[in-house]
Amino acid sequence: MVTVKPSSGNDSAVVSTKFTLTIQVRSRNETLCRWSQTYGEGGRYTVWIHMPEASSDPSCSHTVEKSPNNAYLPLLVAALLLAVISLVFIGVPHIYSSRCTSKFIKTICCQGRQYSVDDAEAFEAEHNTSKSKPTRLSSLDTFRGFSLTVMVFVNYGGGGYWFFQHAPWNGLTVADLVMPWFVFIIGTSVVLAFRSMQRRGVSRLQLLRKITWRTAVLLLLGFCFLNYSPRDGALSLSWLRVPGVLQRLGFTYFVLSLLQTFWGQKEIPQRESHWWSPVQDVLLYWQQWLIIILLETLWLCLTLLMPVPGCPTGYLGAGGIGDNGLYPNCTGGAAGYIDRWMFGDNMYRYPTCKELYLTTQPFDPEGVLGTINSIVMGFLGMQAGKIIVFYKGRTFHILCRFLVWAVILGISAAILSKCTRDGGFIPVNKNLWSLSYVMCMGCFSFLLLGGMYFITDTKNWWGGQPFIFPGMNSILVYVGHSLLGFYFPFSWEMHITESHWEWLFQSLWGTALWVLIAYLLYRKKFFLKI
Repeated sequence: MVTVKPSSGNDSAVVSTKFTLTIQVRSRNETLCRWSQTYGEGGRYTVWIHMPEASSDPSCSHTVEKSPNNAYLPLLVAALLLAVISLVFIGVPHIYSSRCTSKFIKTICCQGRQYSVDDAEAFEAEHNTSKSKPTRLSSLDTFRGFSLTVMVFVNYGGGGYWFFQHAPWNGLTVADLVMPWFVFIIGTSVVLAFRSMQRRGVSRLQLLRKITWRTAVLLLLGFCFLNYSPRDGALSLSWLRVPGVLQRLGFTYFVLSLLQTFWGQKEIPQRESHWWSPVQDVLLYWQQWLIIILLETLWLCLTLLMPVPGCPTGYLGAGGIGDNGLYPNCTGGAAGYIDRWMFGDNMYRYPTCKELYLTTQPFDPEGVLGTINSIVMGFLGMQAGKIIVFYKGRTFHILCRFLVWAVILGISAAILSKCTRDGGFIPVNKNLWSLSYVMCMGCFSFLLLGGMYFITDTKNWWGGQPFIFPGMNSILVYVGHSLLGFYFPFSWEMHITESHWEWLFQSLWGTALWVLIAYLLYRKKFFLKI
């Protein structure tokens, strides 16, 4: 980090404040002192090294020359402002619910739900206890929109806070939550949408054509538009990334749709009682479960048993200087090896482990093995959709089954990870989309969807604003912010780099603009359909 020459007697270095650093002072291959400390942003620290001539026992002391900045003050101010805005938009409709005399209030707060068609994973949902016209589930659009809004925010940098950025390797941050939530709600929407289309008499051939078309469009959008931007320099097929977010979403949607098309048309008998009735929404679809179990078995065998040259079998580490630098070229173990064999240099070039672990091998978080567990995650969402369909009108049963699934998945994730970051059988890892990560995210997804379902669709306490607007135009918002998000007025070159104020404002501003665009499109009844 720093070399201090006897002639100068001092030197300086800039250190990271994201992680707890372990620093040691060495002289002639001898460690003089060693300590671990988390340094504050904007602070200035001095380390004094005392080496008395009469004593062979040196000592180190620390002083703070400049107190660090309060890094969380901008976040606190932003949270208070958002809380006030939320209270205004939620409280005003309740105050004026009996009158709604203002046209503006009617437009923003009292407008009824409009039937619309969203992207590849958002469709109509038949959920009405009466025999009136089917209506959309507000909770699905709200869940999707909430996930997408957080995704846009963290893609803008999340104000520069480490917990709004992806974990370097093992562990969870806020940024690691949103992608599996999005995959989960794809599965839920597939069940509800395909059930509705099948009841309308749409043939299996028509469904297959629709599935193939939407999958192809998602793959092309991801490969041709989102994997490259002019900011990357001259386009070259030698390094153009093949995997990607939309590619994974498209392939996951394709597999889930096939499962629903061929083995998802059974109806659960409501009046028949059997010993297996409590789990009939699982047993009646045993073909789907069999395929998912086989896929997960394949993931486990490849991940834990596949030999990788120069790496220990079952290695799940980041490589680089991790694990004491014993396996520098083993980033991602079998997952990284398979992707490098299939794609070569056409992979993600800036993995999150690169900064902390100084890795040299490319690694793609949307790789082949991770896509298997993405399908498993979406299948958990399909299970949520089946519960909503089969227990329609019985809110208590729906919420109880959501809670049971959340508990089962949460306990499974805790066992696999041993409730630690690095010490479990299979650590929670978003880069690998590990089994424990999928179960943990499944637990959170059931809890979050259950809460939104109760608040928006059962009690009608909240209409889902403002998240429901991007939730009904998710493909447009995601593609739009990926293509245009780094241009004015969504972002700009920042000048205040010593604190989080400008970066947080820019992240919130860019996110708010896309929510506003989604709202204006909602008013115009424009919904991008693939």
